[in-house]
Amino acid sequence: MTFVFPKNFTWGVATASYQVEGAIHEDGRAPSIWDAFCAVPGAIEDHSSGEVACDEYHRYPEDITLLKELGVNAYRLSIAWPRIVPLADGKVNSKGVEHYIKVLDALRDAGIRPVVTLYHWDLPQYLEDQGGWANRDTALRYGDYVHALAEAFGDRVDTWTTLNEPWCAAYLGYGNGIHAPGVRDYGKALSAVHHLNLAHGLGALAVHDTLDERAKVSVTLNLSACVAQSDSEADRMAKHRNDLLSNEVFLGPMLDGAYDPEIFDVTTDYTDWSFIRDDDLKTIRQPVQCLGINYYSSTHVKGVTDPAECERRRNDHMQAVPAQDIVDALPPEGELTDMGWNQEPRVLTEMLVGLAKRYPGLDLMVTENGSAWKDEVTEDSSAPGGRIIHDPKRVAYLNHHIRAIADAIEAGVPVVGYFAWSLLDNFEWAFGYSKRFGIIGVDYETQKRIWKDSAYRYRQIIQEGI
Repeated sequence: MTFVFPKNFTWGVATASYQVEGAIHEDGRAPSIWDAFCAVPGAIEDHSSGEVACDEYHRYPEDITLLKELGVNAYRLSIAWPRIVPLADGKVNSKGVEHYIKVLDALRDAGIRPVVTLYHWDLPQYLEDQGGWANRDTALRYGDYVHALAEAFGDRVDTWTTLNEPWCAAYLGYGNGIHAPGVRDYGKALSAVHHLNLAHGLGALAVHDTLDERAKVSVTLNLSACVAQSDSEADRMAKHRNDLLSNEVFLGPMLDGAYDPEIFDVTTDYTDWSFIRDDDLKTIRQPVQCLGINYYSSTHVKGVTDPAECERRRNDHMQAVPAQDIVDALPPEGELTDMGWNQEPRVLTEMLVGLAKRYPGLDLMVTENGSAWKDEVTEDSSAPGGRIIHDPKRVAYLNHHIRAIADAIEAGVPVVGYFAWSLLDNFEWAFGYSKRFGIIGVDYETQKRIWKDSAYRYRQIIQEGI
């Protein structure tokens, strides 16, 4: 039986500035932490960078045409902070602002709502030189940056998303160092967690104070979709520890106004949390109109009970999250995507149902969901540009996960939108261009866009349901 989504359902696709824009030396843009990280030998799998990426900085009109052809009614894009405030003096770069105003106006003219992510990991390098997210001042500078954007963009933006996946920014950037800026220090990672939370609050305040309380503010979290392997106490405790340090460190402050005290108890080896100041939690907990969820795969865990193994894990600085001494992540099962990730759409349904019960009345939106596969281009004279990519596995993934969202809606969950990741194949962070998530392919030598079967299927779902 076909499920038809509500008429006001938001259908979109998503990208991020550093992954698609290119033009890193143009119009006054300053270096970001990812520019610096890409220059570190061995940091990026294929030794590439976002210098050119998908050249969307110049090709955005072409890509907006793709959005119209797909039939989406929203586009989730991010703003490159180094384009807006390129120097430590805090002055706003008019050329950077003007570029994004042109993009936002073009989207509006096309009937597509801009969902703007204010921070998707490309921190200006000059702020990292002063300590980055481990430094409280970065959160304050973020508030200034958002205030400048709110003044400049005004009502051009449909939804203001303060942060994308602060888990990655904190733990992968400052914990195990596999993302920019490449720091390996759990104490700094936990400091970054708090300062990202603070930035969220300051950003939300900046939008509401500059515009008005009706301006739509959201945040996007990649909550850990953790499944206990059994009902044993050890396995349940492993899931609890994982959820505590991966999810509760963000949900608690942002939506409840408090950190779970157990977080402090299990991280005493890394920090004393003295960076939390009076009224920080009041600042962090701001009204949000929507909670964005990024979901790709799940992780099954079991408990570690051997004391020697617990100690070894506690000292393992290649773990993303500290204090995971009792947590053993099991190898993924079933058919894995090109990222080595499993496919378990039912866990997405369960996550959405759980969040709706915990936060009744809060709209939920799946702001990223997609899969990477090894694609092959086929010559086809009937396809746009004479080429097409047949990607049945990506189509199947799309079908199953949108069906999982339909199941959540049928269970009464207020899911108000879905964004496929990604509009385009792009720079996949530490993997460079070796992984392809787009529903539209990119020939990086020519920058030609190539439709995939998954794009046609997504258009069909938007029109007809799942």
